[in-house]
Parts: sequence; C-alpha cells; structure tokens
Amino acid sequence: MSALPAHPEPALCDPAALARFAVESLRLELDTYPKPGLVSPVDSGSHTDMDAATFAASAAALEPHFAALAQAGARGVGMEGLRRIGLDAEAAMRRATGGVNTHRGAIFGLGLLVAAAGALGTPGHPLTPEALGAHVRTRHARAILDGPVLLHAPGARVRRRYGVGGAPAEAAAGFPTLYRVGLPALRRGRRVRPGDDEAARVEACLALIAALDDTNLLHRGGEAGARFARAEAAAFIEAGGVARGDWKTRAEALHRAFVARRLSPGGAADLLAMTLFVDRLERPA
Repeated sequence: MSALPAHPEPALCDPAALARFAVESLRLELDTYPKPGLVSPVDSGSHTDMDAATFAASAAALEPHFAALAQAGARGVGMEGLRRIGLDAEAAMRRATGGVNTHRGAIFGLGLLVAAAGALGTPGHPLTPEALGAHVRTRHARAILDGPVLLHAPGARVRRRYGVGGAPAEAAAGFPTLYRVGLPALRRGRRVRPGDDEAARVEACLALIAALDDTNLLHRGGEAGARFARAEAAAFIEAGGVARGDWKTRAEALHRAFVARRLSPGGAADLLAMTLFVDRLERPA
C-alpha cells in the first residue's frame, strides 16, 4: 500500500475522513515489513493466534467507531464518553477476530488522536505540529490517569510489576515518544530512502522499539526480553538504520531473532500507526 497522501483534502475534519485515515494508518502499519516480531503479510511474527487477515478484519471493523470518536471529539465529549465508544470498538474488534486482541492499544491511543482531530480540525487547513498530542494532554490527562484499571489485563499487570507507565502515561503526557522519536524517524527515513515509504516506516518502528517501555515486550519476554529488544533496535538505528544498503537484510535478521524469543513489540506497532496518522494531519503552518 502506498503512503498516506502528503496534503490534506478540504474534508480534513470530516469524521468519515478521519476514520478512514485512522484505518489506513493501521493498514500501513500492518503492511510494513520487516517489523521485528510483528504480524505482516509476509508472516505472523511471534504470534500463533493471528495473521494479516485477522488484523485487516479488525481494522475494517473499527472504522465506524473511529468516526464516532471524531464526532464525539467535535462535540467536546469527555473521557468517560470516549471510553464508552472505545469499549464498543473493542467489542467490534473481538467479533471480527473471533476474540483475538489485535488493536486494543490502537483503539485507545489512536482513538484519542482521532477524537482530538475531530475537536481541532478546520476544513482545508492542516493541524499545526503537536496540536493533537497537546489537546489530549490538556483535555484528558487527569481522566486518563484516574480512569478505571482492568486489574487482570496483561498491560495493567505489567505496569504494576515493572513500575512503567505504559500507554496511559504516554497518552496523558501528549504522546511524547510519538513526537520526539516516531515522527523524526519516519521523516528521516523518507529523506534517506526517497520514494520508499515502507523503509521509512521500518525506520520509525525500530526507533520506537528502541525508545519505548513496551508493556507487550515486558509481558512476553520479561525485563531480559525487553532489554534485548531495545538494545538490538537501538543498534540497528545507530548503525545507520535504513540508510545502509543492507538495511533490509539486517531488519529481517532482527525479525527472526525476535521471533525466536517470542518477542512482539505491540506498543511500538500501535505508536507507528499513530505516528502515521499524526504525520498525515499535522503540518507546519
């Protein structure tokens, strides 16, 4: 699949358009290969219960719920109302996947960004840099951090055990890892590999893995697995990333190493999709 369009259409703030952009971002994340340990059309990575078709079905099922989130954002709905829409989206995801959790993290993070875009979008005008993250931080941070915790959910257990903030802390802070790591890496990848947006997405994905306290990695691999993943991803970036002629061979080797250890950086995958969405909407004034 090609990259998302570089310039906004007049219907930028239309809820249906925002929902379409969100789903396209999820599909671009899925289509990216190699992503260490993650599902793509090439293989299922470290997973035995899902494949590319599972993710595609899930993304399609989420589109009307993203539209509802955009509409809610435009109406100024608070976190409690957004959370109810998110729960409906999760139920739709599980119906589409036979109960498999493909996009729960993306429903939360990307859903907040879609709602922010609904609140801020103006026809024919791109959003300025960091507008979406700033809106989530100023409008919803307290409600995100004070919200209900699903005590037996893997992410919540990992956050308690290892003392990491995870997705709620990232969202409440306005998605700093997205803005400080994901977007710069995506745009760096485009500069060094012009015309190859998949390479740019790989660059962003590896940079995010290197920077993020990913609760999915901690859940599957413990502290040792998470350290390995971050160190290997950082080494890939520090050695030149996708600017190197052998970048794909190196990324494929890293993918195999993650699969051998059953590591899956799902938090980085969610942030990659979110990075693509923000990149699509936010442009310098």
